Amino acid sequence: MIVEHIKFDLYQKKIFEKMVIVPPLKMHEMLENEACFMYLVSGEQEINSTTEHWRLNAKEAVLMKCGAHFAEWLKTSKTDQCEAIAIHLYPDVLKKIYEKELPAFIVGTASSKTEITSKIINDELIYNYIASMQFYFNNPTLVSDELLVLKLKELILLLTKTENASSIQHLFTRLFTPREFSFKEIIEAHTLSNLTINDLAKLTNMSVSSFKRVFKSIFNDSPAHYFLNKKVEHSAELLSISDQRISDIAFDCGFNDQSHFSKSFQKKFGISPSQYRLNQKNKILD
Repeated sequence: MIVEHIKFDLYQKKIFEKMVIVPPLKMHEMLENEACFMYLVSGEQEINSTTEHWRLNAKEAVLMKCGAHFAEWLKTSKTDQCEAIAIHLYPDVLKKIYEKELPAFIVGTASSKTEITSKIINDELIYNYIASMQFYFNNPTLVSDELLVLKLKELILLLTKTENASSIQHLFTRLFTPREFSFKEIIEAHTLSNLTINDLAKLTNMSVSSFKRVFKSIFNDSPAHYFLNKKVEHSAELLSISDQRISDIAFDCGFNDQSHFSKSFQKKFGISPSQYRLNQKNKILD
């Protein structure tokens, strides 16, 4: 549930916005002709794009290029609310604020990298910038178009000064050029995620019925059975090579219910996860 939402418009477009949310909450957003800088002030958040998955903690941010995205604010024992600040980047707005010439890193030659997001971890420059924006969200009468132009330029400059400036600059050259991903690429990128069939259909820009039909034609399986099988197989790999607790492995493989994980594992391998791990250790000793 969104309990607070403040936004500042520039040139009739939403540019800066602040949201306070009581989790859990999942939102789908299609960035058709824009990029978005998302900073998590407090709480925990998961973001899924067509082929990438990010988990954000407080004071972390992500720069996302155009395309479909799911943002999910997570309910944890650490906080009752999540707070996020989003700054939207439109190509026509950037052209207006840089009247004479766009910075070289925006119009430079696009790289061959395929990333569509870039994560920024607890950067002091960005932290101080967000603190300055908080002042204006708390004092909206002080905000003017001139100020918003300055703050937008400041963000873009600061992003190129962060520790991962190189990847940011590569991403900037491709922010507004959507990349076409194949159906199979999108599915394989999310085999361990908790996205629903409806979510995946949106990421592939299909109706649910079309999604299921295409899925069956490519994988010769239903989505539910395919994803369950992949998650169980991956859990077996982790049981063989890691010392993680079984409950943690289940969670990492997309199982929120330990009982469901155990039953699914038993059905596929004929033994419990703990017995499977013991058998694998005995094979190594032999």
